[in-house]
Amino acid sequence: MHRARRRRRSNPDSLRLPRKQTQHKILVMPPQLLFDISGLDLTRVLWDQEEVRKCNPQRGAMQQLDGIVYADRELGRIVGFKDIRADEFWVSGHIPGRPIYPGVMMIEAGAQIAGLYTHKFVGWKGFIGFGGVDGCKFRTLVTPPARMYLLAQKLWERHHRVCCAVQGLVDGTVCFEANIIGTEM
Repeated sequence: MHRARRRRRSNPDSLRLPRKQTQHKILVMPPQLLFDISGLDLTRVLWDQEEVRKCNPQRGAMQQLDGIVYADRELGRIVGFKDIRADEFWVSGHIPGRPIYPGVMMIEAGAQIAGLYTHKFVGWKGFIGFGGVDGCKFRTLVTPPARMYLLAQKLWERHHRVCCAVQGLVDGTVCFEANIIGTEM
């Protein structure tokens, strides 16, 4: 048994690394949209800011959802938008001279569209609190002025909790994505 080990160790071919290492290119595919929006009229507002406020309690600087352009109860889908303006409270401090829409605000916008869907179509009446976020990725910077479309797809509902997959798109590019969990309070 010892001889077999020695032979393996002494075999120069078994220890050699390839002389020429090849470089492998990693192809990064753009994220797939939650659902096809190519046939939607994104300029046709179904529910304006006043209608959004009937479901969502956020006001002032914390209101991150300006309107809804599409909703489908049966498929569990909704598309809304947030107009990101140069006069918002975070612009002067995040980042001075180069304002970048904060990631936490993107997540809040996603939570608000998921909450609106849950109120309108699942039928929850009370406040829907933020219960968690999974699989969050920020893919590109968002600078004002910009319109961010928010796509949400209901994934599940159980035990007074709901989870929606959410994506934010600016100029057709996914800038963030996350699974957002809401809790009925």
